Amino acid sequence: MVPKGREAVALIPDTETLESASDSRLVEQIRQGVRAAYGELVRRYEKKLVRTIQRMVGHAETAEDLAQDTFLKAYDRLDRFDSSKRFGPWLFQIGVNTSIDWMRRNKKRIRMSLDDMARGEGGYDPPDPDPRGSLDLSQEVQHVLSQIPIDYRTVLMLRDLEGFPCSEVAAIIGRQEPTVRWRLLRAREMFKEIWDRRQGEPA
Repeated sequence: MVPKGREAVALIPDTETLESASDSRLVEQIRQGVRAAYGELVRRYEKKLVRTIQRMVGHAETAEDLAQDTFLKAYDRLDRFDSSKRFGPWLFQIGVNTSIDWMRRNKKRIRMSLDDMARGEGGYDPPDPDPRGSLDLSQEVQHVLSQIPIDYRTVLMLRDLEGFPCSEVAAIIGRQEPTVRWRLLRAREMFKEIWDRRQGEPA
């Protein structure tokens, strides 16, 4: 996912140096023309970013495309990044906004079916009438998440599934921390309500 068509103009450090460097140090190297440093940032955050976006949009292929778009945008905006802050939340802010924009443009195409959420690999097997019997715990969690409104789901995913503190979640979604805490509380309540209801229904 490293952006193509950029000129490399500085000496590229060896792999061990890249792997041991902090995010802020890698950003500084990128600004000096070391393209390999951006490859290391992509390696660090790619899986987590794709996973989060997939939970938002409900489809693996779309998540891969939006993650690619996110990394390209981040690369182009590195001159605006404050190196005194953490790179991860800044990257995820771009990714979340990119995903929300996509969902707004593609409302008619979004079908967060259990089949899409559970599969996670982009296959197209027909769903069972009631697939709960074949779902593992993580797939059931994803299905419940898909039924929570996006504003609440995003906060729940970032805080409880990806481990960002509330202060960073607030920075990612562009809201005040008290708003994040309120949404998180409500999202947890919604998750429990849906979860308990599903567990009480016959498979």
